[in-house]
Amino acid sequence: MTRSRADVARTYSIRTAGCQMNVHDSERLAGLLEDAGYVRGSGDEVDLVVFNTCAVRENADNRLYGNLGHLHPAKQRRPGMQIAVGGCLAQKDRGAIVDRAPWVDVVFGTHNLAALPVLLERARHNRSAEVEIVEALQTFPSDLPTRRESPFSAWVSISVGCDNTCTFCIVPSLRGRETDRRPGDVLAEIKALVADGVVEITLLGQNVNSYGRSFGDHYAFGKLLRACGEIDGLERVRFTSPHPRDFTDDVIAAMAETPNVCPSLHMPLQSGSDAVLKAMRRSYRQQRYLDIIAKVREAMPAAAITTDIIVGFPGETESDFEQTLEVVRQARFAGAFTFQYSKRPGTPAAEMADQVSKDVVQERYERLIALQDEISWDANRALVGREVEVLVSTGEGRKDGRTGRVSGRARDGRLVHARADGPAVAPGDVVTTTITYAAPHHLVADAGIRSVRRWRGAPAAHPSQSRPLLTIGARPA
Repeated sequence: MTRSRADVARTYSIRTAGCQMNVHDSERLAGLLEDAGYVRGSGDEVDLVVFNTCAVRENADNRLYGNLGHLHPAKQRRPGMQIAVGGCLAQKDRGAIVDRAPWVDVVFGTHNLAALPVLLERARHNRSAEVEIVEALQTFPSDLPTRRESPFSAWVSISVGCDNTCTFCIVPSLRGRETDRRPGDVLAEIKALVADGVVEITLLGQNVNSYGRSFGDHYAFGKLLRACGEIDGLERVRFTSPHPRDFTDDVIAAMAETPNVCPSLHMPLQSGSDAVLKAMRRSYRQQRYLDIIAKVREAMPAAAITTDIIVGFPGETESDFEQTLEVVRQARFAGAFTFQYSKRPGTPAAEMADQVSKDVVQERYERLIALQDEISWDANRALVGREVEVLVSTGEGRKDGRTGRVSGRARDGRLVHARADGPAVAPGDVVTTTITYAAPHHLVADAGIRSVRRWRGAPAAHPSQSRPLLTIGARPA
């Protein structure tokens, strides 16, 4: 008997832009869709394309509408195809998306991810676009089903929203005020993930170290890190992103004293100029930032510290920029995500006087990149000859036929390409090797793999060698 179209599972793909929170949200959206009977597909010939958008960067709107325009012919050929737009740009633009792209079927916001399957069904039934944007969180994302991209590494959201009022940032108006999960709920999720084979988790929040504010415990984040250290089988704990204003000594102590908390820290600087930081409404100054870096380095000499920097904020002078370069020289970041300032409608900075010209911003940006690359390269060269443990990654961990290398992350977060001539190595395995070469943005270990600890959840590719991963003890000196 020939199956009707209605009997065939609908296929979907999700296209994600923006931060780790969006990546985590997309895993939840995938879980919701598969729970509703959809199956994952690829390309433009799927039955449903979901755009999970970002509104932080300039031209985010143009990229979205360009992608929607690209899909319009496919939608015309296949009337049953659906297109949904969610995320921060959807929260901001709302019904304007359907006005500009009438072939979009569903628009949903950051606070109502769980509504997507129902909105899609309603749009099919009514044969009209469904736009639903709510102003407050309806269901915490971690309460939703998920389809994780990695079986051994997972995001864990500890809070959503942000109470800061940075003048360049539109996130608080799109994600809402900070809402924290109870520690017991967070730890229960982590334990369930570990039972499912996860060995690495990353704690997520717009400002992770303000965690606990909504339930009145200003030391909650440090306590949470220490509690993660008591979970058997959890190899690695990371978090992103903290705010210097809330970075306290108890968190540094918890990082240093909890063996499975990785010796890595991503802490946004944004600018090294006190005048610019004040205009940005960042509630710390240059010396406060450098003091935190010094304390982290004292407690964890091997820590890799990375940052975010904005170049060309309105009113930034050459002297202001030179102060940023000086902080970069003193902080000796392992790496930096650098951005040219771009106006975002709805932010105070977009209306500020003294917008810096594009050519000046570009010239400063190139100088910053050159300085940071030099510092990163120096730091990486110092690691040549050092033994490292590398968690072979799903996306990065496929063996390169030309080089014979697999790739993954060291405990400090650095990307390592390791030669794997010995036993077969699979994503999720932890390999011990020695660094032989350094580049600004990665390390190479061609000395061969000294030992392999198999991922305990690995399929029967190498069952005789499979065993639970052990908790890592002391950090490298």
